[in-house]
Amino acid sequence: MKIGFGITASFCTLKTALEQLMLLTELGHDVYPIVSSNICKYDTRFGNSEKIIKTIEEITGKKVVSDIVGAEKFGPANKMDVMVVLPATGDFIAKMANGITDNPVNLATKATLRNQSPIVLAVSTNDGLGLNGENIMKLMNTKNIFFVPFGQDNYEKKPNSLIAHYDLLIPTINKAIENKQFQPVLKEYKKTL
Repeated sequence: MKIGFGITASFCTLKTALEQLMLLTELGHDVYPIVSSNICKYDTRFGNSEKIIKTIEEITGKKVVSDIVGAEKFGPANKMDVMVVLPATGDFIAKMANGITDNPVNLATKATLRNQSPIVLAVSTNDGLGLNGENIMKLMNTKNIFFVPFGQDNYEKKPNSLIAHYDLLIPTINKAIENKQFQPVLKEYKKTL
C-alpha cells in the first residue's frame, strides 16, 4: 500500500511512532513521512530533532515532508491508499475536527480525506476526556476516519488522558481499507513495563 504517515509532536511517543513506521516498511508498504514543524524545531529529552528526521528518512527511504508546500502534493496528484497519524495529539485532533490545516500533517490528512481514502488516527492526548472529547467524537462520526483502539493510560494521575494501542495499528489499517472500524475501539489500556 501507499501510506502517508503523519508524526505530530507528542514527543514521548516518538519511539513508538518510529517502531510502527519501521514495521510498515518491513512489511513492504510504500510509506511517505510527513511531520509537524515542531518535530523539526525542538530537541527534547526524547530525542534530537535532526537525528529523528534522519532516522525517519533512513527507515522510509524518502525525504520527510515538513512544510505546507510539500504536504499539498498529497492531493489528487499523489493519492495515498491510507493516511496514518501517529501520534494524533489533542492539537491535531482539535484542528482536524474544525477544518484547520495550518501544518503539514493536517494538510496531508485533509488532502487524503478529500480523495476519499481512509484516515487512521492513533490518539495520544492528555485531554481526550476533557476539552478534546467533543472533537474526538466529531471525528469518529466523520466518514473515512478510523481510530486505532484506545483507552485511558493513567486514570489515577491523568484522568482525562487517552492513548492508542499502537500494536493494533496494522489491523486497524486493514479494516479501514475495507471501510470498517477495528473493534472494540474503546479498550482498557494496560501499561507494560
